[in-house]
Amino acid sequence: MRRFIAGIICGFVMSITPLSVQAGQSVEYTVNGTAYQGYGVRAAGVSKGLVLVVHDWDGLTEYEFERAEMLAALGYDTFALDLYGKGNRPKDTQAKKAEVGKLYKDREAMRTRLLAGLAQARSFIGSDMSAKTAVMGYCFGGSAILELARSGKAKNIAGYTTFHGGLSTPQGQSYPTDTPPILITHGGADKSISMTDVADLSAALEGAGINYEIQVYSGAPHAFTVFGSSRYRKVADEQSWSAFKDFLGKNL
Repeated sequence: MRRFIAGIICGFVMSITPLSVQAGQSVEYTVNGTAYQGYGVRAAGVSKGLVLVVHDWDGLTEYEFERAEMLAALGYDTFALDLYGKGNRPKDTQAKKAEVGKLYKDREAMRTRLLAGLAQARSFIGSDMSAKTAVMGYCFGGSAILELARSGKAKNIAGYTTFHGGLSTPQGQSYPTDTPPILITHGGADKSISMTDVADLSAALEGAGINYEIQVYSGAPHAFTVFGSSRYRKVADEQSWSAFKDFLGKNL
């Protein structure tokens, strides 16, 4: 069932802080001869499945490490990939814009790195390419996972989830009709990604007959999930994480 939900955040929500945290490990791999460095965490207890995490525009950082550990504590094997290359972690705004700009201009390179990260995630858990995998991303990572969805090249995907990610569809691209379910979480006060983008994506997914859900959190700005940021909104973060957990439970 396809749903569009524009929600006012209210009421009591449970904490997203995990009861236990698994220790992760750095994982080096290569893509077309270039070194990349991801971060893998095995599930606490019996695994419920594999989750691939795609980072924001500042590259793979402690933020994604923490999210990966939270997922492992929930029982998921998790791998956070690297789209920039080992040691490439831009610090200032201009450097971040430059890195994402390179990949937006060369979407084949973006897709290649995403697919390589997916393969490495499955290798990390000792599986072949048949391992069912959920894919999620933050901000730029959210935009990247939709690029992967549109490619139709990622196999055995349980679903895609974006957190305050870019939602526009590049000219000439579309979503295959067999695209797995998509969950989009968006801040109602996001000044970077407009509600027009949200509506346009909804229309595109409806037109392709794709199972999707869009949740909009009132008062939440762009990057509302980033711990310690002035833009962090606790309730929106917790509600989007809860929606993501439900999505994993239904699809993975």
